[in-house]
Amino acid sequence: MPIALTRAVSPRIAECELTHLEREPIDAGRAGAQHGAYEAALRRLGFEIRRVAPAPEHPDGVFIEDTAVVLEEVAVITRPGASSRRGEVGGVAEALAGHRPVVRVPAPATLDGGDVLLDGRTLFVGDSARTNEVAHGWLREVLGPRGYTVVVVPVSGCLHLKTAVTSPAAGTFLLNPEWVPASAFADAEVVEVDRSEPYAANVLRAGEAVLVAAGAPRTRRRLERLGLAVAEVDVSELARAEAGVTCCSVLVPDRGETGSGSEDHVR
Repeated sequence: MPIALTRAVSPRIAECELTHLEREPIDAGRAGAQHGAYEAALRRLGFEIRRVAPAPEHPDGVFIEDTAVVLEEVAVITRPGASSRRGEVGGVAEALAGHRPVVRVPAPATLDGGDVLLDGRTLFVGDSARTNEVAHGWLREVLGPRGYTVVVVPVSGCLHLKTAVTSPAAGTFLLNPEWVPASAFADAEVVEVDRSEPYAANVLRAGEAVLVAAGAPRTRRRLERLGLAVAEVDVSELARAEAGVTCCSVLVPDRGETGSGSEDHVR
């Protein structure tokens, strides 16, 4: 059974890092309830939920996606672009060590998992405020020998690459062309979000279905016209912290628990 790693909402979530949104009050209780419903949706889609150790001192800790990138062969433990978030990675690295060999992004590289989009053996990596050029080069050095191609994609107007584009099906990209150039995905099928729903590009491919945020009916219909099974979840309170549906989990495909439990020391 595939695994979804999650982490509880911090009671300090209202102190989260913000880049493109104005700060608004965030109800931690409501955010926690939405997070629980999110986990329940993943269970219905066939995932085993495993919560990593809570990090109540980290306001952004629930947004676990930014701490790791899980590939077939290895788990990349990131070095988040916001220094306040770097203490979030330890518990995630520990949780992943039983499933994949672990490599860590070294300084001065900065990398957020929300800037990494996998399609087959291609990693589209955002050039954003949170992920720098040093990280792009490090990923090429470390993952190139493992058969991956790294494609750098400029991001503007939003926090992460996956705020602007995700892949609801293999070879298909859902994107907001105001924030990411559609030309970066010219060899694939590209579906644009409805202009009235700019944040709708952030969807999560979860097994045989696609998890989408509530409140984007026009974009949802575009996905359904592709023949995709779509499940909806309300993340409106979490979205006040500049989050989407991909942010709250790290998906670990089933490999029969064959991870070495080791850590590859790559520099």
